[in-house]
Order: sequence, then structure tokens, then C-alpha cells
Amino acid sequence: MGPLAGLKVVEFAGLGPVPFCGMLLGDLGADVLRIDKPEAGDRNVEIPTKFDLHNRSKRSVAVDIKTPAGLALVMELIDRADILIEGFRPGVAERLGFGPETCLERNPLLIYGRATGWGQDGPLAQSVGHDINYIALTGALDLIGSSDGPPIPPLNLLGDYGGGALYLAFGLMCAVFEARQSGRGQVIDAAMIDGVTSLLTVFHAFRQAGALAPQRGANLLDGGAPFYTCYRTKDDRYVAIGAIEDRFYLELLRLVGLDKVDLPDRNDHRNWPDLRRRFAEIFETRTRGEWTALFEGRDACLSPVLSLDEATQHPHNRARSMFETVDSLSHSRPVPRFSRTPGKIQRSAPRRGEHTHEALKDWAVSEAAIENALRSGALLAGIEHSRESASEKSE
Repeated sequence: MGPLAGLKVVEFAGLGPVPFCGMLLGDLGADVLRIDKPEAGDRNVEIPTKFDLHNRSKRSVAVDIKTPAGLALVMELIDRADILIEGFRPGVAERLGFGPETCLERNPLLIYGRATGWGQDGPLAQSVGHDINYIALTGALDLIGSSDGPPIPPLNLLGDYGGGALYLAFGLMCAVFEARQSGRGQVIDAAMIDGVTSLLTVFHAFRQAGALAPQRGANLLDGGAPFYTCYRTKDDRYVAIGAIEDRFYLELLRLVGLDKVDLPDRNDHRNWPDLRRRFAEIFETRTRGEWTALFEGRDACLSPVLSLDEATQHPHNRARSMFETVDSLSHSRPVPRFSRTPGKIQRSAPRRGEHTHEALKDWAVSEAAIENALRSGALLAGIEHSRESASEKSE
């Protein structure tokens, strides 16, 4: 069942870090109930439910939380939860009636996780934004890209998932551990700008030590170093080089047919353009596959730059079973790996309200609350479930 078996999580449906965090918890055994809105959200791109991979390992309860009966039912779920996670703007949960003060008064052991970009306070707390905005404000975006071009967004891996979801999950588990000793829950303010700033710790150290050039593409780890960057190959593919240490660099030189005595000192940044040019000329003489084969088993830190499709088929990734098939779709497997209580993808992403009745009964919500919500129309599972099913069948 996974190391988190028995942990009950209420997740309010949202975007970015909240659903990804819920997936991580669900993969490792937590019983995650996603509270869905009656109607579809405002995502720019809607995909069929089966492809909504970051909502796997959860069940869906469709409730209109803006109605008294719907809110009462959700509060019964929160009363039984170990963790609540939401990604509303600061103050929204309070206005809807399930803010942390209210919830903790009813359930003193509750861990209340709040994921936002800007945090719960500060001048920008109520401002809109996305991953690109949050990482811009931390300084991370300014570090990524070539020296002769604009900053390049690293997908939304850095803010939403690295600085957001992972720090939220870490904070939740820390608070669960502490609550079992103190008997008291607490609120987790997981702001993406905080998480990304934490990830930048080493680079702030470089900056203060005078070891970080102010321009992009001119440093050791940002693609500026000719021995830590990517090169185009004969077949218009790329290889990635990470030969930082001397012994790896010497092996790189040997395999590409260069001699250190004939090259300028790589520790002098003024020589980097010349070294880059020479490496670029050499790597364009063979295909990516030929270079990969030549470097196979050698300590020179060369890897082929793979597409997502290629990554699923690489022998090493296949040997480690990094991907598994669930309902005919390829998923990344639950991580990290546990020797005794491994995680498992519990189920595919649910349709809105797919498990409403089943989950409410499992969580021992009172029949009175369920009946009241049904009579008032606050439970919309049947309608929404059938609508989505018909929609997906027509695609």
C-alpha cells in the first residue's frame, strides 16, 4: 500500500503544485480525495481525463462548496483528514468557509497546506502569476539561457513542481511527524518563490563569493563552460557534456582526439569561446549515436540528449522500470523507491465526481450530510460523471 497508507488527504482541485503534490502522496499510499467544482475549470488546454496523469492515484468527489449543504459535507471530510491542500489566493478559503482557523478548531491535528506563487503575505500576495513570473522574481530565470539571447523558461519544472509541489510535500510530511509528537496541527505556507529561492542556495553562495558572472551563459553550470554544455552532432541531434573534473575532462579530450598540451587553459574563462568552437567542430563530424557508442562505459560524462519518446525506451531507464503502463498509458513510476513499502499508482485520473458516493461512505460521512447535499443539489456527481463520460466517448 506504500509508506503513506492510512494517511487521509483532502485536495481542493487546482493547477500546478497542488495536484502534483496530491499525486505524489497518492502514489505512496495516501487516500487522496480531490474536491472538484461542479463545472470544469478555466484551464487554457483541456485534455481528456485519461491523459490527466498528475491526477492519478486519487478519487474525485464533486461538491458545490458554495452551498451550505456542500460546505457542511466537505467540512465532515476535513474533520476526518490528516492533511488538507489548497492553492487558492490568500483569503479565498476563508471566504468560502474552510480557512485554516476554522478547520483547525474542528480538527486540531489537521495539517493545512497552502500552495501559492507569491506566498500568503507580502505586497504581491494577491497578484496573479504563473511559474514564469515566480521564477523571474527569484533570479532563477535570469540565469537560464544563452549569453546572446533572452532568458529561457525551463518549462514549469522549477516553480510549479520543484519549488512548489516538492516543498509542499516535504513540509506536509514534516508537519505530520511533528503533530504526532505535539498533538497539534499547523499551517504550511508553501510559496513557489520561497522554494525556488531555497533551490538557488548554492548559486547565492557563488554570487557572494564572486564566483558567478552576472551575464547568462558565462558560468560553469549554465552552459557557459565548453566542457559543461550541449553540442550539435552530424545528424542535427545533440550530446550533453559534463566533464567538470580534470580526470573526466582528460578522458573527454582523449576520446575526441585532442591533447591538453595543445589547448588553452580551460580554467581561464577568456579561453572558453575558442575551446567551445573547437569542440563544436569535432562533435559535428559524427552522429549522436556514433558519439554515444564511442563514449559508452567511459568516464567522460557524455550523454545523448533524448526526446521524451526516446527516454521511455532507453535501456537504462527500461532496466530501472522508470515507466509503467496503466490503462494503456505510460506513466513515470512512483518515486522515491522504498525497499519494504514501495509506492504504486493506485488508479488512473478520475472523472469529476466519479467516486463521490463511494468515497463519502469510505470516509464515514454521515448519511444526514449526504442526503442533505443530494436534496439541495450540492452533490453533482451523477450529472458531471455522465457528461464527461459522453464527452470522452465522442472524442
